Amino acid sequence: MKKTIYNKFDKKDIKSLPRILFSGRIITIITPGETEKAVEYLMSQPILGIDTETRPSFKKGVTYQVSLLQVSTIDTCFLFRLNMIGMTPAIIRLLESRNVPKIGLSLNDDVMALNKRAKFTPGAFYDLQKHVKEIGIEDLSLQKLYANLFNEKISKAQRLTNWDSEILNDKQKLYAATDAWACIMIYKELQRLEITDDYELVIVPEVVKETIAE
Repeated sequence: MKKTIYNKFDKKDIKSLPRILFSGRIITIITPGETEKAVEYLMSQPILGIDTETRPSFKKGVTYQVSLLQVSTIDTCFLFRLNMIGMTPAIIRLLESRNVPKIGLSLNDDVMALNKRAKFTPGAFYDLQKHVKEIGIEDLSLQKLYANLFNEKISKAQRLTNWDSEILNDKQKLYAATDAWACIMIYKELQRLEITDDYELVIVPEVVKETIAE
């Protein structure tokens, strides 16, 4: 039986889905020296998921630099606390590498934010938003894409928390790691579906689309 996916996934249906969380190791990097070993390990992997977090601003005209860079393998996620360590030479080497594909979502925004901390030339990046359209999916958010492909929910409850906090709590760490890891999972599933054609695309009627937009 082919997997059913939708060109548009109703956000209201996400609430009832079971929640998914990253279950691997989470390693927080808080000193420049730790970045070398972390990057050495990451550069040995076949594929990486990547994302960033920035302290939210609730005042007009006030913005903050990107606080966190999370880079995940299938079972280990490193949280680079950029607000503490900055963009070290090792981190820049990882971002500029053309040997290991780094999978993310809306990567132009992430690269722009990281470039404000330190200039670098982006290496091998793969933006999921540019490729989901190849199988007919129109949604662009991580939460909707994951729900559509796996029928599981990624919670966004921690998105607007303070990512510049002296210590990140466990909920923040899990949130950050899950987002980076989920990019790998989506990529792998998209690759599988494109190769096997093992899916049926359901086009959501326009009336339902309008309801979703509301």
